[in-house]
Amino acid sequence: MIHATAMLKRERQKKILNLIRAKRIGTLDMLRSHLERSGVPVTQSSVSRDLEELGVIKHHGAYALPQANGASARGLLSLDVAGDVLVIARCLPGRASAVAVEIDDAGLPDIVGTLAGEDTIFIAVRDQKAQRVAIKKIWDLVG
Repeated sequence: MIHATAMLKRERQKKILNLIRAKRIGTLDMLRSHLERSGVPVTQSSVSRDLEELGVIKHHGAYALPQANGASARGLLSLDVAGDVLVIARCLPGRASAVAVEIDDAGLPDIVGTLAGEDTIFIAVRDQKAQRVAIKKIWDLVG
């Protein structure tokens, strides 16, 4: 028998996916409001955990589902700059380490090093100009 909270969580996550497919939702609070209006009372922390478990990403300012083709088939979902010497890579949950190893093994001269978590990689580059070069080379490599 499935525990009631597990059933509620599964239904809530299904509702989250349906909302993200149907509407442009840009904030956690907006998503929580949509859930509550559809009869699913939820806390922001629960929604945040659900988004992480579902592998939902932010794309052009709105929540989006990762695609099952292209780069995401290997785990890479997005690349973005942070400051002058960091590139942040978002990956499918559990895939960041594998993608980081692939980046490290490529020996790209503009990349100083990587640090991977569960679904995020911090990629240190030499300077701001190297950010653009690294992003293009990483997409070429993993994409």
